Amino acid sequence: MISVQDWAEIRHLHFAEGLSARAIASWLGLARATVSRALRAEAPPKYSRPPRPSGFDAYEPRVRALLAQFPTMPASVLAERVEWTGSASWFRKRVAVLRPEYLPKDPADRLQYRPGDQAQCDLWFPPTSIPLGTGQVGTPPVLVIVASYSRFLTARMLPSRTSEDLVAGMWSLLADQLGAVPRRLVWDNEAGIGRRNRLAQGVPEFTGALGTRVLQLKPFDPESKGIVERMNHYLETSFLPGRRFTSPVDFNAQLAQWLPVANQRRVRAIAARPAEQIKADRAAMLPLPPNAPAIGRRSRIRLGRDYYIRQAGNDYSVDPAAIGAMVEVLTDLDTVTVTADGQIVAAHQRAWAKNMTITDPAHVVTAATLRAAFQRPRPTVGDEELLRDLSVYDRAFGVEIEIDENTILDGEVA
Repeated sequence: MISVQDWAEIRHLHFAEGLSARAIASWLGLARATVSRALRAEAPPKYSRPPRPSGFDAYEPRVRALLAQFPTMPASVLAERVEWTGSASWFRKRVAVLRPEYLPKDPADRLQYRPGDQAQCDLWFPPTSIPLGTGQVGTPPVLVIVASYSRFLTARMLPSRTSEDLVAGMWSLLADQLGAVPRRLVWDNEAGIGRRNRLAQGVPEFTGALGTRVLQLKPFDPESKGIVERMNHYLETSFLPGRRFTSPVDFNAQLAQWLPVANQRRVRAIAARPAEQIKADRAAMLPLPPNAPAIGRRSRIRLGRDYYIRQAGNDYSVDPAAIGAMVEVLTDLDTVTVTADGQIVAAHQRAWAKNMTITDPAHVVTAATLRAAFQRPRPTVGDEELLRDLSVYDRAFGVEIEIDENTILDGEVA
């Protein structure tokens, strides 16, 4: 059997160069019968092996019967049910060929996106350890939002995946990086956003303030969020390699420098650059609201003698002068702020590590001053200040006492 290359050369010499079969056989060193067969063949030579009986053939009817009833039954269970004794890998290969005939078809449509209509949101957990402080390391989530029409990429690392931090992260990316509000924010079933068609606390207030809505996808629908899923992979392969990070703040700083470069790349699917397409996308989006929505974790507590409040797993000091008063605590992505009667009594940078105690030195000084004043002995009242004329009580109760020469007064001797 000759090779495909020889077959092509024989046909070229005969039909293009006009050589005879004998001349071609002499030129290529082949038998004339071989050259004649190559000239008669309309298709290139192809090796084919005639089918031979297989040990799987006797088991196939029973495997098909099980697959018809249980299409997703694992191959190991199928082998056990039909009492297969041969090679496990060979059995799996044959089952993989048969299984698609019994599985329901799940076609994936090619979606078309309109300018300003939607942005896809997801959490990416970078496969690297980020120093969080005090020797702790971790992998905080990165919120990724991609405008579906323009493929414009925005991202930021968040301290946690709680509802308050997710809402604050969405506002940060929409206001600071995207510059407009898509008409729909597409999420999967992230617990911090909502579950079972019920949005988490704080999310409806946020979307209502922006005039947008959150669309949570049904399970097993990756195509509807495929753009942001591919962006997660792009971040992992194009941003992460070769970088080292000293803290989450450093991670966000490097990410902010890289994103403009990433948005200048040419995307094959849209045959354009996201930095150019975002203009049309923004023009069709909703404008940012004139007043920023209420974001962050808010709480109201009474400050105790231990002048610390606990937020997101850490303790933060508060001005001891506010002990006993009701204080309002606001925790956003960057800071922890405490106010009392409209006055700021504490302001700290939010810690990314856990189980930490963050203390303002000024609060320690104030606590020492208040403690010394509390422990200072109070002045005693003199005995003369405790004496009072008893006639005061007589006049208070309207009692009149007549005094004559026979009346013995208190303290007098008869």
